[in-house]
Amino acid sequence: MSTVKALVGLSFSGAIGLTFLLLGCAPPQYGVYWPMFVMVFYILSPIPGMISKRLSDSSDASHNPCKEMAYFITTGIVVSAFGLPIVLARNTTIAWGACAFVITGNVVVFLTIFGFFAVFGNSDELGWEQC
Repeated sequence: MSTVKALVGLSFSGAIGLTFLLLGCAPPQYGVYWPMFVMVFYILSPIPGMISKRLSDSSDASHNPCKEMAYFITTGIVVSAFGLPIVLARNTTIAWGACAFVITGNVVVFLTIFGFFAVFGNSDELGWEQC
């Protein structure tokens, strides 16, 4: 039952994050949909971690180059997701208010992604790693 509660909570927080992203695009005073390209980073961010979990052996947990490289690539993806709206706002492609909404949405969505892997990443009974 706690798994269902966690999944519902993560779904709700993901919906809130995407709502903030849409609030940065949809209102008439902003009116451009360039910030929606941040969704590419949402899709790309968990991929290095999932690949490193598949490729790495868990014999030496203190030093694992595959996991460290995955953390590095994931950090680059997350920083790029925060940098894109700032660059677009600096270039006056989007308004600064839209930039604030997108960055708020980024915080919520990336915390949701982190929460998903914190809750479901270590459990073997769910079997999502086995796919």
